[in-house]
Amino acid sequence: MPLTQKTLSHLDERVARPGYDRSEVTVGIVHFGVGGFHRAHQAMYLDTLMNSGRAMDWGIFGVGVMPPDKAMADALSKQDHLYTLMLKDGHGNLDARVIGSIVDYAYAPDEPQRVLDVLTAPSTRIVSLTVTEGGYNIDNTTGAFDVDNPVITADVAGLSEGKAPVTMYAWVAEALRIRRERGIEPFTVMSCDNIQSNGDVARSSIAAFAGLVDEDLAQYIRTEVFFPNAMVDRITPVTTPDVVEAVSGVFGIDDAWPVACEPFTQWVLQDAFQSGVRPPFEEAGVQMVADVEPYELMKLRLLNAGHQAIAYAGHLCGYTYAHEPSSDPLFVQFLRDYWNHEARLTLAPVEGIDVDEYCNTLIERFANPEVRDTIARLASYASDRIPKFVVPVIRANLAKGLVSTRAIAIAVTWARYAEAVDEQGQPITVVDVEKDEVLARGARQKDDPLALARSTRWFGDLADDPRFAEVYTAQLALIHEVGAREFLNILNKSA
Repeated sequence: MPLTQKTLSHLDERVARPGYDRSEVTVGIVHFGVGGFHRAHQAMYLDTLMNSGRAMDWGIFGVGVMPPDKAMADALSKQDHLYTLMLKDGHGNLDARVIGSIVDYAYAPDEPQRVLDVLTAPSTRIVSLTVTEGGYNIDNTTGAFDVDNPVITADVAGLSEGKAPVTMYAWVAEALRIRRERGIEPFTVMSCDNIQSNGDVARSSIAAFAGLVDEDLAQYIRTEVFFPNAMVDRITPVTTPDVVEAVSGVFGIDDAWPVACEPFTQWVLQDAFQSGVRPPFEEAGVQMVADVEPYELMKLRLLNAGHQAIAYAGHLCGYTYAHEPSSDPLFVQFLRDYWNHEARLTLAPVEGIDVDEYCNTLIERFANPEVRDTIARLASYASDRIPKFVVPVIRANLAKGLVSTRAIAIAVTWARYAEAVDEQGQPITVVDVEKDEVLARGARQKDDPLALARSTRWFGDLADDPRFAEVYTAQLALIHEVGAREFLNILNKSA
């Protein structure tokens, strides 16, 4: 059955579908980065509200700015912007639901005026973002917006020549400029990316871009526009052909781009919106709080760093999917020792959260064989992820005089992985925004064991700290000598 608005009533009765009239939904949110996570998370929460008769004026208008986004535009447009969300629990049970909260989508390079029109419409009160950890153009060493990025300089030059914006920063800044000129209240910018203080980072990046064009606009963005912080969580692998086949074979739905994810979901959101205007997110299970930081640090340093802990070593040990090392007692002990003896030492108490139970749940989630999250996905973009998830743990503990041997070991497994050859001599496909730099440093490690760690963008000045350097170099030598599995075994025995 093709998935369209007309065929909804004919779908398999096991498939939940929008219980509201989608023709009555109006746009209130413009979202940049409509990928799997957004569709499994924010769009799902809004669909939940709409099914309860709420938030009908908070429909989502998706915007794509990157070349791969054109495929999403094509897929969604043919399906009236509907898609299937399939939940997979650890026992093989599948639950399918059609999400209807995305009501329109535009690929910005093809429809620049339409995108600008919806961004500047008074009815658009939130612009939300899932542009990945690397999508904010931040230098990991300085924490500042990279103004020398050629894409940024070209976008600034284009705006000065009257051309349409290209990057997310330019679209948001230009829309805020126009709204300000027209006396329209600014929209709230709501980041849903896996980075600490994501709202603050979004403000910094967008204001910095605006400052390259108009410093008054930059100051306006810094002082007058709301950027709530958030912690978001739902393991959502990339959609693979087997997901498409499962949606078709099990539920009889012909969906060009469904999403599969785990049942668990969490969203902790700072209640800081322009004029207090927002959907009633709490009615859909969102935790609305004054301070997100304790929650986000917990997630970044336990879940996200935990993924890094199994990714590189898992690949070197021959695993393909995340559930494989997560069911291996060797990896489970390594994870628990990292969490209990290192990561948790850097966290403040988190109200309403039992951290012991949270860690137990993480093991269960990681070990869910039905999600089929790949080691390759977890190992990708390490130059963005290691500095944000793992390095802060190393730094925080060093500041207290403690050496995080397991956190350092996670970095060392990345260093070994970055050599791009596995323990059987087979090539490793490294996927990274800074792939050339990663591979170049990985290739130099035989002569300089600290080659990767000397990158100040990724590790700051850690390579100059003898406490870090001694453990890192010894561990890199050890993993080369005994292999990844025995490397973890030795670390576990030393606990």
